[in-house]
Amino acid sequence: MRSGFAAASEVRELIEPTVRGLGYDLVEVERCAQGLLRVTVDTAAEPGGIGLDDCERISKQLVHVMAVEQIDYERLEVSSPGLDRVLAGARDFVRFAGAPVQVRLKEPLQGRRRFQGRLLGLEGVGGEERVRLQVEPQPHRQPRVRGRAQAARMAEPSETFEFPLAAIEKARLVPQFDFSGAAKVEAKGGHAVGSRDE
Repeated sequence: MRSGFAAASEVRELIEPTVRGLGYDLVEVERCAQGLLRVTVDTAAEPGGIGLDDCERISKQLVHVMAVEQIDYERLEVSSPGLDRVLAGARDFVRFAGAPVQVRLKEPLQGRRRFQGRLLGLEGVGGEERVRLQVEPQPHRQPRVRGRAQAARMAEPSETFEFPLAAIEKARLVPQFDFSGAAKVEAKGGHAVGSRDE
């Protein structure tokens, strides 16, 4: 039993068994201003399936755990991870292989700490895991010469980076929006289908 203010990592250790026992994944625990304790959860089976009822169910259980463990907090917020969810642990790097991600490293690699690209997956086991990331070349700031700068940029191949999972400070998904299907508008009597004027 702990008494008083526990760091987010300690709170995570205390509440993760309860969250997993309810059939959910614990994504992130944050201590915020004014005593807010933010707990982010997701479904264990498929990402993005968490609803308000799920958050309420988890919240009710965590209130009891916090009381038993004597964890200080003013307010508890249980929520879904959202489109730009944090990747927490080896399991997420396997689960979201193929997705676009942003990665921030603890120490620079080839002079960079921040990378954005497609997550190729995770290799290795037991503390020796390595993350593979395909990164598109960054646009160069060159004077615009019609046709030439564009062609030079397109000729550069993407680059694959590999780094230890333990070297990652923070990683999150990059939301992808496809407005092409949603932007279809059919004309019908001078009004767009689904418009407010119908």
